[in-house]
Amino acid sequence: MFGMTTSLMLQSVPLPATCDLDTSLLHTVSSTKRRRTRRRGIPTQPHVWRALADTEPVRINRHVYALDLMHTWAQLAPHVPFEELIALGDAIVTAIARRSPSSHGRTATQIRDGLAAFAAGLPAFRGKRACVAACGHIMAGVDSPMETRNRLALIRHGIPCPVPGYTVPGMTFASGAPMTLDMAWPEQLVAVEYDGDQHRTDKNQWRRDTEKRDRLLGHGWIIRVATGATMANADARAEHAFGVARSLMLRGAEFTFHPVERPLR
Repeated sequence: MFGMTTSLMLQSVPLPATCDLDTSLLHTVSSTKRRRTRRRGIPTQPHVWRALADTEPVRINRHVYALDLMHTWAQLAPHVPFEELIALGDAIVTAIARRSPSSHGRTATQIRDGLAAFAAGLPAFRGKRACVAACGHIMAGVDSPMETRNRLALIRHGIPCPVPGYTVPGMTFASGAPMTLDMAWPEQLVAVEYDGDQHRTDKNQWRRDTEKRDRLLGHGWIIRVATGATMANADARAEHAFGVARSLMLRGAEFTFHPVERPLR
């Protein structure tokens, strides 16, 4: 059965930005050494995951089975940095919530809570402590790993945790679709939107962003925009965090801002 990075790709989950696994190899997973899979002519790296005995594989097609996403996340814990483990957890919660058969009727918040319970209930393994700690930061409603990294960068500067994927009450586009914000502090009417390259190159996306932001600014919101440059290095992240902190404090939020990033753990 395919495992780890291959399972993520097969199930449309973004790969971690940093991972020490050799992605030129096909990684497979089995519950015991006896059941390890090897194929002649195909460079493979077999892994043993004893917890696999308690789960059902995900059927991709009649010939291909993959490790389910929660087990994939836990198996990757020793191979990715802590913040990437959180970003991957966010992405997996979103991916499961958007797949009707996989969600089993659960909301994204219930799936996130289920991931935390899953991590706590696993037998001891290298990376379990990181998984349990990461669950304290994983959130529902996150659309991209860059949004996760942006949120975590702000938290590391002491900024209170925002609400991801916030739907603004009573605000809709001309089409009638609800307006959502990448992350928001609703009490202070402050939000951060992450603009990737598609926000600049896709004319329809640009118009949609402009319509939303103009409407919200007219209703008292402060919208701060983050980009790849915002996240490029510690100085850029600190400058962005200071701007967000200032907006929040001007609206009455009270917290201690840290000019230098602090570790999440």
